[in-house]
Amino acid sequence: MSDWKDRLPPVRGKILKDEPLGPFTWFRVGGAAEVLFLPADADDLAAFLKALPPEVPLTVLGVGSNVIVRDGGVPGVTIRLAGRAFAAIRADGMRLTAGAAALDAMLAREAAKAGIAGLEFYAGIPGSIGGALTMNAGCYGRETKDVLVSAWGVDRAGERRDLTLADFGYTYRHSAAPADIIWVEAVYEGTPDAPAAIEARMAEITARREASQPIREKTGGSTFKNPPGHSSWKLVDEAGWRGKLFGGAMFSPLHSNFLINTGEATAADLEGLGETVRADVKQKFGVELEWEIKRVGKPAGT
Repeated sequence: MSDWKDRLPPVRGKILKDEPLGPFTWFRVGGAAEVLFLPADADDLAAFLKALPPEVPLTVLGVGSNVIVRDGGVPGVTIRLAGRAFAAIRADGMRLTAGAAALDAMLAREAAKAGIAGLEFYAGIPGSIGGALTMNAGCYGRETKDVLVSAWGVDRAGERRDLTLADFGYTYRHSAAPADIIWVEAVYEGTPDAPAAIEARMAEITARREASQPIREKTGGSTFKNPPGHSSWKLVDEAGWRGKLFGGAMFSPLHSNFLINTGEATAADLEGLGETVRADVKQKFGVELEWEIKRVGKPAGT
């Protein structure tokens, strides 16, 4: 497999080798992608995947809001969807079709303009549609499953896959959809309401988020899922980790389920703090914290 990089299929998008991934993530840490592929459109993506040897590792990087790229980089091919071909949003009646690279907040704004209610909660989610589909993203009492109609993407073999809401088998921050699908587009449905009323609810969500979350820090959003019957932030707080430095990493003094890079953190600092807190919470309270943030790649020196 050592020469696969010399036999990459021709593409209309961009192929970059040994490309640092830190700048593509909100934490601003991590090593390089062995190969980074930025497809021109869905056809370019499908053709590339069909020609890529199946043994080559594949990682998908969205807007980078909910991921730690480890310091040793990411082996194989990393795919990042970007640009108009993957970020378009269009309304038709009470339905919206959104590209996987469209920001959740942008979809909420477009829904408000079109007088489509029900997607206001997306204004409070720091990520893109592809990530929202993968993890049933939600906040303030609403989740992706409440508004999704269908979605389609391309699997590891380069074949188109169409799924309905039922196919996703959504539960809390989890989807039962095949993990190898790279999402391209999704259809959402809301209900009619006056744009001004929708915008007012979005403004309230945004204000709540700004008051309670460190949105101007280098953070990846919620670090841990809420265990049944518990709030992760409260467990982290009661274990004594709010605002405590670990290398250049810290759980935010503003919201103790938000891991932040204080300026000089490495990916190892961030993941190491998370694992230390998980072990401490398990020891003190007998509760297992599960990562909500995805960690990809390999540690430095491996």
